[in-house]
Parts: sequence; C-alpha cells; structure tokens
Amino acid sequence: MKKNTDILIKKGEMLPLMEEFYTIQGEGFHTGTASYFIRIGGCDVGCHWCDVKESWNEKLHPATSTDLIVANAKKYAKIVIITGGEPLMWNMDYITSKLKQENLNVHIETSGAYPLSGKWDWICLSPKKNKLPLEEIYDKADELKMIIYNKNDFKFALEQAKKVSAKCTLFLQPEWSKKEITTPLIIDFVMKNPQWKISLQTHKYLNIP
Repeated sequence: MKKNTDILIKKGEMLPLMEEFYTIQGEGFHTGTASYFIRIGGCDVGCHWCDVKESWNEKLHPATSTDLIVANAKKYAKIVIITGGEPLMWNMDYITSKLKQENLNVHIETSGAYPLSGKWDWICLSPKKNKLPLEEIYDKADELKMIIYNKNDFKFALEQAKKVSAKCTLFLQPEWSKKEITTPLIIDFVMKNPQWKISLQTHKYLNIP
C-alpha cells in the first residue's frame, strides 16, 4: 500500500495535504482577493521565523488524492493558491493541469529552492537565505516578496531584486513578530526606493486564516 502511495505522490496524483481553506489573500499583489488556499506539507528551508512550522514534516500530513483536492477547490473561488511548506518539493504538474481544466486561476507561493513544475498564472517568489532560489525561477516570477526581519534583510532584498525580470513586482513585508520595529524601516526604504511596494499580512489584522 505504501509503495502504491509513494508512486502516486511521485506522479503528483496524491499530495501531503496540510490544510485547504477559502479565505481572503492577505499578502502581496493580490491582497484582498477571495482565494482558495491549498497548503502542502513538507519544507526543508527552515526559516526560524516561519509561522507554519507544523508544515515542515510532510509525514504529519496525510497523502490525499489530488483529484479530491481539485474537486474541493472548484466549489469556491476562481483563484487557487498553492502554498506550503514548500510546494515545489512535489510534482505540481498534475494538480495544476487539473485546476486549469476547471478554468481556475492558479497561483503558487514558493521559495524557489526546488525545480519549477506545474503551469502557473502567477508565481510569488519569496527567497530565503537558508536555501536560495534556483536560477531558473527568477525570470518567471511575477512577484518578489521579501520578508524583513532585521536591517540586513534589506541588502538581501536588493540582491534578489537584481535577478528578477522587469515585469516582476517588488514587495517588502515585515516579519510579523518584528513588525513594530521593521515597519517604520520599510516605510522609509520604500519612500527612498519607490520601485518597491509594502506588503502587510492583512489576514492577521483581520483575524482570518
């Protein structure tokens, strides 16, 4: 049974599903948009400030039929956001193909640390110092979302911005536990560097998932 499950996971016909829910996108370019989130378990990037550390161990999350996940998603919004964890640890070809067959708009939130699979309408790239993105994803990113935890993160953000295409929208987002300290710094930075925009975790202010 486990062997069959492993084969289906490799094909992307099953995925370690942590949670799925209908809510409002709280961050980045599509803030305020009704969206269906699919959170896939598994991540080895290991950000110390990660707010979903329970997603890291994929073994804690049941291998779930991708067809069932798609059937749930199509009942709700036209925008589906696949996040994690790090979703690109898994084969995204099957799930994105099925979602596109349902005429859904398919987004991904990724660190870019694994090869890009799947067909996407929107790619939100959020690089992490612990495990940098693969070079192949930079020119495909529609949105660069840099998390600011301390002053050194501004330098990292500028380095990463040099690698994305001109069409990519640039965002700085305060890490939630440090927002009182970093938000004023981000405001000042964006006013001096207006090619950047500010992203806030508005879902946390609204007390929604």
